[in-house]
Amino acid sequence: MLFTYRSYDEDELRVVNRIFEMREALRSYVQQEPRRWSGLLSRITRAKALRATNEIEDIHVSDEDALAVIDNTDPSEADRETYSAVRGYQEAMGFILQQVRRPSFKFSLDNILAIHYMITQHDLKARPGQLRPGWIGVRSTRTGEYVHEGADRAILNDLLDELIRYMNAPNEAKMLQAAMTHLNLTIMHPFSDGNGRVARGLQTAVMANDGVIAPIFSSIEEYIGHNQQEYYDVLAEVGGGSWNPERDAKPWVRFCLTAHYRQAGTHLRRIQEVNNTFKEFYTLVLDNNLPPRCALALVEASMGLKVRRASYILSADVSENTGSRDLTAIAEAGLLIANGEKRGRYYTASRQILEIRDKARPPKMTYDPFKKKSYKPGEGLPLFS
Repeated sequence: MLFTYRSYDEDELRVVNRIFEMREALRSYVQQEPRRWSGLLSRITRAKALRATNEIEDIHVSDEDALAVIDNTDPSEADRETYSAVRGYQEAMGFILQQVRRPSFKFSLDNILAIHYMITQHDLKARPGQLRPGWIGVRSTRTGEYVHEGADRAILNDLLDELIRYMNAPNEAKMLQAAMTHLNLTIMHPFSDGNGRVARGLQTAVMANDGVIAPIFSSIEEYIGHNQQEYYDVLAEVGGGSWNPERDAKPWVRFCLTAHYRQAGTHLRRIQEVNNTFKEFYTLVLDNNLPPRCALALVEASMGLKVRRASYILSADVSENTGSRDLTAIAEAGLLIANGEKRGRYYTASRQILEIRDKARPPKMTYDPFKKKSYKPGEGLPLFS
């Protein structure tokens, strides 16, 4: 028996409909004629989710090194073990998101074990690609006491079989199916380590299997990473300390719906912000007799990242020598600030760039979707011109 949630209540359905409206706006953006900054924003969005989901497990990398993982380039700060851990998760997600695109795809124990192997292959104590051999408990990081124990090992294989059937079953409420997949796998805790990362990855994969929207806009990993304590608290509340599938999953469902709602709002704000700033940056680089492609470096810096040559080369699609010359010229124009020397050099936004960004940045949506009963038409959606 799994944790179940049969259907949304009236308030939840209202929030779901609002999320669908926001996702429709996101899909319209994805399907539009590609903009010069679309590829860069996609890479940064993936990097932010990658960084956040690993931070939950105390695996810390900078935004720049998360982007380096996405770009398959060398890190600037992370040690080899940390970089390997983050890269393993990226490879696992790349694997499963490619798999779900196949028309004949079905979730199976084999592909779940493959995901686990890729995520934990850097740590042999996690028994990569294998189910745990016996009992497992989760300790509180604050007190050191056990706060949760996984499902009894004797029933674990049957539970996984049931979960896989559930994941493969037709379900119009795909967000609910994805959320309950995450909940069940996390609470049963089938692995010695890596359970949270596998569960979060599978939630994204179930959403991606819907085929409605690009996976980068389906993931709530960034939101969870920024709301870790709430995430832990709601799992503890619903789980009750062990495998108790009779408990009410409503708090978890509402947490996930809130996460989808706010993450969609974050994506829409970023799209509008980058769309607005790019126009300003494009004019700015032309006024400084710089190639138009240099505006991409200003976009990256305006989002708070340290711009490195490897990243700019991919964004602008130029050679190493051209990339170096461009960045030097942008800094000489006073638009970026150069830091470090030689291979360690990076560039940050000048005050002028930050001021342009601040003026273009839309306000955040901070309200609780379960408390706000009505919305203005188009509220929170990006306006392009």
